[in-house]
Amino acid sequence: MLYKKTEKLSIIKREGEIMGMFVNPNAAAFQCAVNSEVYIDKTGLLEYTNKVLGTNARFICNSRPRRFGKSYTANMLTAYYSKGADSEKMFSGLEISKAADFRKHLNKYDLIHIDVQWFLANCAKADDIVAFITESILDELRTIYPCVLPSEEISLPDALSRIREKTGQKFVVIIDEWDVLIRDAAANSKVQKEYINFLRGMFKGTEPTRYIQLAYLTGILPVKKETTQSALNNFDEFTMLSAGNLAPYIGFTEDEVRNLSEEYQQDFHEVKRWYDGYLLKDCQVYNPRAVVSVMLKGEFKSYWSETASYEAIVPLINMNYDGLKTSIIEMLSGASVKVNTATFKNDTENIKSRDDVLTYMIHLGYLGYDQTRKTAFVPNEEIRQELTTAVESKAWNEMILFQQESEKLLDATLEMDCPVVAAQIEKIHNEYVSVIQYHNENSLSSVLAIAYLSAMQYYFKPVRELPSGRGFADFVFIPKPEYKSDYPALVVELKWNQNAQTAMQQIKDRKYPDSVLEYTGDILLVAINYDKDKKEHQCMIEQYEKK
Repeated sequence: MLYKKTEKLSIIKREGEIMGMFVNPNAAAFQCAVNSEVYIDKTGLLEYTNKVLGTNARFICNSRPRRFGKSYTANMLTAYYSKGADSEKMFSGLEISKAADFRKHLNKYDLIHIDVQWFLANCAKADDIVAFITESILDELRTIYPCVLPSEEISLPDALSRIREKTGQKFVVIIDEWDVLIRDAAANSKVQKEYINFLRGMFKGTEPTRYIQLAYLTGILPVKKETTQSALNNFDEFTMLSAGNLAPYIGFTEDEVRNLSEEYQQDFHEVKRWYDGYLLKDCQVYNPRAVVSVMLKGEFKSYWSETASYEAIVPLINMNYDGLKTSIIEMLSGASVKVNTATFKNDTENIKSRDDVLTYMIHLGYLGYDQTRKTAFVPNEEIRQELTTAVESKAWNEMILFQQESEKLLDATLEMDCPVVAAQIEKIHNEYVSVIQYHNENSLSSVLAIAYLSAMQYYFKPVRELPSGRGFADFVFIPKPEYKSDYPALVVELKWNQNAQTAMQQIKDRKYPDSVLEYTGDILLVAINYDKDKKEHQCMIEQYEKK
């Protein structure tokens, strides 16, 4: 037996149709989503899939991080297309019901739904998983088409081809968590090769074009490159790097979150600060798991730890490819870093560089990605906390020591101890950010962003070049509401080869504090200069006197 002992896979008849666990399943999974207290209508995706049915664009791979609603989407497609479902009532009133071709495709197709994670969990050993999938689906297909399929062993692609030839029936194939074996069995080349060959047989070549009406793969990683690229290069990719016109359909959009915040009387701006930040095309996308949790529980905290694993990223960070650790510190401090996503092979086995690790973290959801600027960043407060916890929990000693030095800098700033501030900035520059060479004021700005990492516990992400008065302040730190009475706002101006007095005068002359006048607490003015010839920092700090 290829799988763990389970009940006999059932096939039942309903009104002349036959439905099973994997072939022509019912709509029960999606019905649970519709019945939930928080339900967001994503059936607009069906308008797109209906449009590409039977076309060259019918092969879709839509990848997103954990808990972004991937399985929800797979279940929705299943409920809509499967012959084993009777879902007209369920979809009535939803967006798709307004489409002209709504009923044309509703419950009209033989559908195969494969949850690779489920098969892996119920398989005795990973080596047998492809055989388990094949055996389970063929068993149901033979029940549905007893006169078409022979009893002897055949491949699943062969079975689908025979059914299409004899009956004219085409198939919709949904594969959820398609990349589990790529991620979790990365070291098992035998399993990977067999699985990729399975997918190639299902979807690649002339014959699959005859029996596939729609193929929809979803998982965390896009299609694997290099040796397997030829296996699935007929799939259109929609990813965290480039989601295209499918961006709004996995995850919650800003308007959807705004409406939920109003309905559940939550502070939208606080929800945005905690859970926003994923930029897909022109669409701001939120993690649905986090948003639903804060709406129902009313508590702003990280819900990421309940679903994500640190083990996947911390060993990669510790390899410190090309100054990777410095990049992580920069992003935790609120900065963005350049990343070349083209080198990543869409697996964990071939990670060889800083850019590979950062790209992998984007797909996992630990980082956001700006497609226009080609930069990576920590998207929100939830992920900032989780990423900090991840690296600290795995004894990233450099991070712990750096945090301590940064705390000394922040304490000295709040105490208006200018010599210590200057000394700490210099120490951080020399000891922790050696990859950053001072060439200009922009370099100084990068160092300052990193140096105040510890401020992220008490302050919002620093605003860079915030418009105020008659110019732009270099950095503005606004305390989080819970720390408002204990921590002042910070207005920071940097100078290069001038002096701290000049920086302080610019703050006053250009009225930089005007940007935070609505902030009712104290305001500190911080002026910093770097003397290139002397290779030393200077600092002035004054308390702003409100008029």
